[in-house]
Formats: sequence, C-alpha cells, structure tokens
Amino acid sequence: MSALQLESKEQLSSRLVELEGIYEQYKQQGLKLDMSRGKPGPEQLDLTMGLLDCVNSREGYRTKDGLDTRNYGLLDGIPEMKEIFASVFEVDQSQVIVGGNSSLNMMFDFISTVYSRGILGNTPWCELKGVKFLCPAPGYDRHFAITEYFGIEMITIDMTPAGPDMEQVEKYVSDPLVKGIWCVPMYSNPDGITYSDETVKRLASLKTGAPDFYIMWDNAYCLHHLEFPGDKLLNLYNEAKAAGNENRVVMFASTSKISFPGAGVAAMAASPAVIADVKRRMSFQTIGHDKINMLRHARFFGSYENMCEHMKLHAAVLRPKFKVVLDTLEKNLGGKGVAQWNSPRGGYFVSVNLLDGCAKETIRLLKEAGVVMTPAGATYPYGKDPRDRNIRIAPTFPPIEELQVAMELFCICAEIACIRKLLGNA
Repeated sequence: MSALQLESKEQLSSRLVELEGIYEQYKQQGLKLDMSRGKPGPEQLDLTMGLLDCVNSREGYRTKDGLDTRNYGLLDGIPEMKEIFASVFEVDQSQVIVGGNSSLNMMFDFISTVYSRGILGNTPWCELKGVKFLCPAPGYDRHFAITEYFGIEMITIDMTPAGPDMEQVEKYVSDPLVKGIWCVPMYSNPDGITYSDETVKRLASLKTGAPDFYIMWDNAYCLHHLEFPGDKLLNLYNEAKAAGNENRVVMFASTSKISFPGAGVAAMAASPAVIADVKRRMSFQTIGHDKINMLRHARFFGSYENMCEHMKLHAAVLRPKFKVVLDTLEKNLGGKGVAQWNSPRGGYFVSVNLLDGCAKETIRLLKEAGVVMTPAGATYPYGKDPRDRNIRIAPTFPPIEELQVAMELFCICAEIACIRKLLGNA
C-alpha cells in the first residue's frame, strides 16, 4: 500500500479539491510551454557556432587527401569524419558510411532496403507474410513509426534495468519471421538505461530462426554523459563477430545533439559485407552527401577525443535542468506512492511511471493548462501503453525558469490524475 492509498476517501477528496484549486490558478496564467521533444536548447546550439566558420576561402575546401568537397566524390563520406565515427563505433574506418544530417534517415533507408530488395542474398521482407520486429518498451517512438510504416508487426519487449528482457527476446527470435530488434543501448530513450555486458553478449550470440536478423543499434546518446566518467557500453560488433554473427549488427550515430540537429552529420557502421551491399544501393540513390558540412565538423572537432571534451560543455548546461526535474519530482511526489522515475547518468530524458491508467489524464490536464508533452503511449509500439502509466519528460530545451514551472504543474496534474483514479477505485 502506498502513502496516498493509505489515506481515507475523505482525506483524498480534500487533497483533490486543494490541488484542483492550484491547477485552476495555473490555467489562468495562459502558459505556452513545449516539452514534447528532446531537442537541444539555444545555449547548447551556441556551443558550436564556430563550426560555421571552419570552411572558407582562407582555410580551403579540400580534405586532407586533397579532394575538393565542393564537387562530386566520396560516396561514403570524407576520411576525416569516417575516422571520428570509427572511434565512436569502435570499428575499422572501412566499415563506416558517413551520411547526411539524420541517422533516422539512414535507419529508414536500411529497413527500406531489406524490405524491398533484401541484402546479402536474403529474400526481401515484402515477399513474406507476417514479418515481425522486437521493440523494447518504453522506447523510441520514431523507431516504432518506421516499423509500422512498412506494415511490420511489432512485438513489445519489456525493458529491465539491464536493457531488454533477454528471456523474452530469446523466446521470440527462434521464429524465422522475427527479423530484428530496435535498441538504444546507451542512456536509452526514455529510461536512461545502459545495457549491461551480459545483455550485449546475449544479443550478440542470439540463435535466430532468421538468417537476416538485424540488431538496429541506435547509439544516439553514446557521448551524452551527465556525469563523468560516464557509463561504459560493451562493443556489440566485436562480441557478435566472435560469435559468428557479425552481419546482424547495424550501428547508427550522429552529431544531431552534439552540433546542430538540423545540420549535423550522421553515420552507420556494420560488417564489411553489409557495408558493401549498402554502398551498392547508395550508388543508385545518391551522388553523395554534403561533404562541406562533413569538413566543417571534422575541422571544428578535430578528433574523437576533442568531441568527447566538447560534450562536457553540453553536460554543464544540462545538469541543472535534470536537477530541476528530479528535485521537483522528489519534492512533490516523493513518498506518495503514485510515481516512480529514473535518475539518468546521461541521455536526454527522464522517464516517469504513474499509477496504471493515469498517464493520458495527466497529459490531458497539462495540455489544457498550456504545457505540451510527449503524448502518453508514444513510448510503446502503436502508441499504446498497455498500462497507461509511462510519461517521457524532455528537460533539455526549455529555459530553467520555464522548466521549473512546467515541472511543478506536471506534479500537480499527475497527483490529480492519480487521486481521481484512487477515488474511482474506492
């Protein structure tokens, strides 16, 4: 029994009246606050303004190998950026493809390719009936949206403090129609979980029914530590290669939350065989991506080590924002037994679980009072949280003052929703 659940119906009703009065005062303020997506705030974007001056007539437009980035060439990206991303992925530079500004675009392209044409001689998924994909949840809504777009059935896998529930994963992968799994392995979206070494090893050594099973390894937050030293993630590719499964690992990353989200650089890495097949498809798809932007990034950061140092500047901006979220949750909901939340060591989100059946009502109340958040259910396949309890909080964009107001209101709305639930069950 929780603290609020121990209270009498009269006590709960009295508290509800008090909270509803405070809520009405917030509504009268005409708030217009948006916390719906995890995007960098202006202070973070200012950290890389110097990037815009790194390629000019004085410094030149050529790579270290002498190629003019203003012209055609280098389908898979300039050597300088391949070198940086090779360190990010911990693979050989030849296994890296540098793309445009969006890793999500590269993920979509990969799924599109295996769906419509197949790779490494495997049957295109569009020729099969009942193709399925494993979706750890709560997870990233845009991953689920890609899968749904192609009509692929999504199977929800529970998240644990060590990553996806591997017993569930191992149960499903014997089915030859289960073709892959989505993973955000470090500071996961939204729980902030870094996969344990055991989880990585079990993923790498899965005995799958499908020869074309892919681990979509979206390492979006691999450099996004809030504390130092940050979490460590075991190298999935090396583990899979040792287990004879190197072709199943497809890794993605970008500078979207390191430099500019709308003008960053994305990359993917995989086995030599998979990379060769992807490059063949790219030769029909494009002449190449924006090499001038790649050169800007390569010159601004200089090296993987410098990029890691740069991320400490981001952490200094974000730590106070995460502190506001966590302190406000503890002050207003701590000990009441109606909410649980993570305290992430990195990433971009705080994940909150309320009493079952209270997430949608909380989001509705917030919206009516002028605060927009990620829709309830968005962190689950098909936008349906089976327990209607998970809410993703994105603290990064609003100024501290607005974030404080939004979090105070969040706690009020969450408690109102939970008390109404308790009274309805009384």
